[in-house]
Formats: sequence, C-alpha cells, structure tokens
Amino acid sequence: MPAVETARGPVDVSALGRTLMHEHVFFMNTEYVENYGSGGWWDEEERVADAVAKLRSLVERGVTTIADPTVWGLGRYIPRIQRIAEQVPDLNVIVATGLYTYDVLPFQLHYRGPGTLLEGPEPLVADFVRDLTEGIAGTGVKAAFLKCAIDAPGLTPGVERVMRAVAAAHRETGAPVTVHTHSPSGSGRVVADLLGKEGVDLAKVVIGHAGDSNDLDYLTELADTGAILGMDRFGLDLLNPTADRVSTIVALCERGYADRMVLAHDASCYNDWFGPDPELLRGLAPNWHYEHISDDVLPALRERGVTEEQIDRMLVDNPRRYFSRES
Repeated sequence: MPAVETARGPVDVSALGRTLMHEHVFFMNTEYVENYGSGGWWDEEERVADAVAKLRSLVERGVTTIADPTVWGLGRYIPRIQRIAEQVPDLNVIVATGLYTYDVLPFQLHYRGPGTLLEGPEPLVADFVRDLTEGIAGTGVKAAFLKCAIDAPGLTPGVERVMRAVAAAHRETGAPVTVHTHSPSGSGRVVADLLGKEGVDLAKVVIGHAGDSNDLDYLTELADTGAILGMDRFGLDLLNPTADRVSTIVALCERGYADRMVLAHDASCYNDWFGPDPELLRGLAPNWHYEHISDDVLPALRERGVTEEQIDRMLVDNPRRYFSRES
C-alpha cells in the first residue's frame, strides 16, 4: 500500500485507522503570540502539555489519525507539532500546505506573480510543492494535502489566486485538497466548478464544512461531482446543532452517500480567535472538542440506523482512499 506523510514520517495508508479529517492542533497567529502572549498570557509548556492530554483522549477513543489543515494564515508552526506528536506516538498527525484567506493575499504576495508589479511565475505553487515533496521549513516533515478557503466574500481575486495555485500543485504532485467553504452561500459549487476546470480530481477534494448545511439537494449535488463532503464541524452548534447534523448524515447514508462523507469537529487544543482565555470559547461552544463525535455523535448515528459499515466508510475507508493518491 502507498504511504502518507505524517509529523513523524511516512505511514502506510492501510494503517491510518479511524481518521478525523479536519482537526487543528493549534489555531492561532504565531506573530500575535510572540509579540503579545510571550511573557504574558501564553505559556508554551502549559499549552503543549494540554495538547498532549487532549490528543491522548482521542487515542483512548479509538481514533488513530487526524488531518490538521493548519496552513499559512492559521499559524502553522511545525516544530511545535513535531514535539507534541512525539509524545502521542499512537496518533498520526497529517499536516497540510496552502494559504488561508477569505479575501486579500498577504503583502508578501502583492507584488510577485502573474498580474503583479514584478510578474513572474506564481510563487505559491513552488512553495506548496516544496512543502509536499521536500519538507516544511527544514523540519523534515512533509505536507500530505493542500488547503485553501472560500467564504462569504466569494471568489475574490486573492481567493481565486490561491485556489488556482492549489490546483497547480495538485496537478504536479497528486496531493489531495481540502477547501474551507461557506455553506450558506453555496460556495462548494464554486469550488467544484473551478477545481474541476483546473484539472483537479474531484474525488481527491474535501468540500470542507459542507456539514454546516442541511440542504440535501445542495449536498447531493456536490457529492455527485465526485467530491467528498466534509461533515466536519460537530460541536459548533451555533452554526448547526448536532441533532440536525446527525439527521443530515442519516439522510445521506439512506441515499447511498456514505462513501462521500468524512467526519471531524474542526476543533483545536487552543484557538486565539476568541481571545487568550480558552474558557471563553468553552462557554460559547461547550461541545466543540475532540471527544464529541466518539462520545455523542456515533451513538446517535447508530440509534438512527447508520450501520457500522457506513461508520467505517466515513471514518476509515474514505480517508484511506483520499490519502492513497489513487482515484
């Protein structure tokens, strides 16, 4: 069987086991932490120990792999991930390359690349391919998938540029793709259309956050393109309650789409978007944690008639196929 890269090196895809396909370890701005957290509210040792404990709780529940789509724009820092992964040896952490923006690009890209002041080839493609084939920032860790985003602002010039760069890196390497989407605006359709026209194998594309929608027509339309539905925000009840997310998965399984869905929480061990105090986030979304699917969602799915075979499709078979580099 082919291998997939992880934070501790390559692993045979057949050994991935139960996989949560969209989980962050840290979701934060490293520049913000270094300038305003260090010596204040940020304690590196405390946060690393907390992450190790939370990830070990996943292993205790039978999860053996997480795909971490933290890329440029979300605070990717691989040395910290390596350190944590070494302390949780029974969990594979698969890391990504890409760029996360809903609108404009970072200033480092404003003047380089097609259509800019300096013109030239798209630097993002070279960066992404290097992360996938040579490794990330001298760490020896290789990314195994690509990540980009499209949200409520739609296909802005910056978003389109990143998405096309992701498509080019996919064509060159065969690496699969995950895209953050905004279900209320139906942006998954834009993703499937653009990436399809760019020559991306849609069977290797996860439409992230598709599970924020309960519109079965929208979801089956996306799945019928060959793309995989990311039912990956369990616990974010402010966006879509767990009961509704469960009902949607039940309905899709009844229609024969268990082979087009993957599961996750889009949770993290630490998230600075809501301020430095993690207790505030727990108050806003008490179920938004790594254990929710194992402890609450899977029992609810079983009660509603979803079979063990269908659960294994979503947690084992579909992730394995996604990372196998085969259609």
